[in-house]
Amino acid sequence: MNPDGQQVPLLLKLSEAARLLSLGRTTVYAMVASGELPVVHIGRAVRIPAAALAVWVEAQSQREGALPGVGVRPERT
Repeated sequence: MNPDGQQVPLLLKLSEAARLLSLGRTTVYAMVASGELPVVHIGRAVRIPAAALAVWVEAQSQREGALPGVGVRPERT
């Protein structure tokens, strides 16, 4: 389920993945072209598996050290 509580399809269009990632469509197309994002080809259609996208996001979080609170500036006193 996505943050809106709606069911996420098994395969996402690139524009849908861009929306879920809060990225521009062009950025997602470039990430697919470079092989950074996992894709499935069905005929001429290109789709991103939702489960693979979730794994990719988790891997990026681990790689970047993006833990809750990391990168948050402390309040100045």
